[in-house]
Amino acid sequence: MDGVKNYNIAVKKRGDDITFLRRILRGGADDSYGVEVAKLAGVPNKVVTRAKQILKELESGGDVSAPKGIGKKVPKDDGGQMTFLSDQQRELIGRLKHLDVNALTPIECMNVLFELTKLANLT
Repeated sequence: MDGVKNYNIAVKKRGDDITFLRRILRGGADDSYGVEVAKLAGVPNKVVTRAKQILKELESGGDVSAPKGIGKKVPKDDGGQMTFLSDQQRELIGRLKHLDVNALTPIECMNVLFELTKLANLT
């Protein structure tokens, strides 16, 4: 594509140890470093270790096995975005999305704000 250039950050590898150098290079990366970035971001070691196991299994072309004690049933992907919101938070967001503040009187605005604050447990 015209005007598009690919860059990556230089990486130094020593076995399983990876150091991201402070140098930007032209071209694509030679590998995927998502697990290493997660480790640097503070993801717990248990999760990073399991991610490395899964990555190895996927790279070897094998099936990913669940750890002992974990069922193999995988929920059907409905294609929607996963959310971490509670029902209360979803209701609050829904009410905010459908709120036309330009059509409210000042006292109605204050009443709605009071109700939303109460719903958000801010009072």
